[in-house]
Amino acid sequence: SRITQKFTMLRAVGVLWILSALVCVGRGHHHEGHGSSDQTDQHTTVPSSTNTVSLVKSANKDFALRLYTNLANHADSQGKNIFFSPVSVSVALAALSVGARGETHEQLFTGLGFNSSLLTQADVDQAFYSLLYNSRSQEDASQGTAVFVDDQFKTQPEFLDGLKQSYFADGFTVDFTQSTESANTINKYVEEKTHGKIDKMVESLDENTVMYLLSYIYYKGKWATPFDPQLTKQDMFTVDENTQVPVQMMNMEDTFDVYYDQAINTSVLHLPFTNSYSMLLMLPDDMATLDRVICPGHVTKWLQRMESSKYEIFIPKFSIKTSYSLKDVLSQMGMTDMFGDKADLSGISEGQKLVVSEIVHHAALDVDEVGATAAAATGIEITFASLRFIPVLKFNRPFMVLITERNTEDILFMGKIINPTI
Repeated sequence: SRITQKFTMLRAVGVLWILSALVCVGRGHHHEGHGSSDQTDQHTTVPSSTNTVSLVKSANKDFALRLYTNLANHADSQGKNIFFSPVSVSVALAALSVGARGETHEQLFTGLGFNSSLLTQADVDQAFYSLLYNSRSQEDASQGTAVFVDDQFKTQPEFLDGLKQSYFADGFTVDFTQSTESANTINKYVEEKTHGKIDKMVESLDENTVMYLLSYIYYKGKWATPFDPQLTKQDMFTVDENTQVPVQMMNMEDTFDVYYDQAINTSVLHLPFTNSYSMLLMLPDDMATLDRVICPGHVTKWLQRMESSKYEIFIPKFSIKTSYSLKDVLSQMGMTDMFGDKADLSGISEGQKLVVSEIVHHAALDVDEVGATAAAATGIEITFASLRFIPVLKFNRPFMVLITERNTEDILFMGKIINPTI
């Protein structure tokens, strides 16, 4: 409609996704030497082959769903919202693998879904170079990495060169003995890169910290068709059989791409942004079933089988933040050695034993109407009442959310909203 188009032209500020995945590397307590590994050269300046990129992209999608399943099944996540950026975690761990050797390197590759008989470290570096390079041209998204190194810590030059050339890493020298000051430096960097959405990345620093490696992603999407704020009304959201909470429920009647997956009794709504990204909203009859079975093949099937039809949709307006320690989850996924005595990170520094002390992940998601209340036009249209039934799709109980690039099906963010008010 014309009114909808006016909303689009006037203002579109709307959906924000921000994430920082952080890898904290600290000194271990043992100082045994390390044999060298015949890792391939880390320097990468050329775009990767199509085949290599497709292998890495496929692995990234698989990793996204495996990480979601592990987060959903983790004891700390029961009954809570889940929201994270799998691509940011993949970037952080791939960057760490540049400095990993031996079994530690193999576990990182296997955990990320990379087949070491098909992909070398140089292949992976080239693929991430290509992915990050392409994301730099997106005006609505920014993605990158940074490494903070203690001024007394000697790193392998090849490690830092690899991060800068393949992962576009910003490099900083800090004094980690000044823990408050260095934490503030990291927090200020992340706050700037995420436009203020994540302002406290680091709470405190381990006294043995010699390096922080982090990746961040920021995405701001504008609905292709914004919601009219005047139609947003208070409604109830059913968290579980014993709990209901009041929410501001957005409402729109329009033609939407929808698919009902009968195999898992789940309605899927496709909401495109003005760019090449989309939000998929999944409303299952039983969330536990969807949590258990979802895989990359579902996303492909849903996008291919969508059908356009007139619907009235209701989606809660909400703002949530999440924070995770990924140490347990990644250990369950087979990446164990880097956290303990068996860690081999000699590609970062040969002089000392290094271990990964913690991997932290913060994310934020804001969803609103993305429409202007400053529209000066009022239209009153009188027509005959329609007898045609318009189906309703109402997200008033726990649902899953996924942000994907439509052409590549890359998963930028995913999660589930159990309670939009917390």
